[in-house]
Amino acid sequence: ESSRMIREMFAYARKSAPCIIFMDEIDAIGGKRSNDSNSSDREVQRTLMELLNQMDGFSDLDNVKIIMATNRPDILDEALLRPGRLDRKVEIPLPNERGRKEILLIHSRKMEKADDINYDHLVKLTVGFNGADLRNVCTE
Repeated sequence: ESSRMIREMFAYARKSAPCIIFMDEIDAIGGKRSNDSNSSDREVQRTLMELLNQMDGFSDLDNVKIIMATNRPDILDEALLRPGRLDRKVEIPLPNERGRKEILLIHSRKMEKADDINYDHLVKLTVGFNGADLRNVCTE
């Protein structure tokens, strides 16, 4: 089923070219393969194989560009990262102190909250947090 969806997505993109395919959380299907697999792992592996086939198979991707995003580049399969499959890697680092404070202020802006929140202290407690983590700090 997932392999078929990949084929259909690329067929639609080719037909609609110029086109951009954006795949968020690519690590869900593009994680490193292992020999120890159950049926769901095999389905994910088939999906990855179909994705790789579509990216560099017999059909040209002329005006179809692919953008992939992940917050786990360390677990991506080497085949996905092989030269010629992805043109460039753009890494967006975790926010610094100023960035974390701005993110906290943005996500808490419309919230009902106490007047004495010490955002500078929160920033010190959130080293290593990404934007989604900081949003969760505000909403949970």
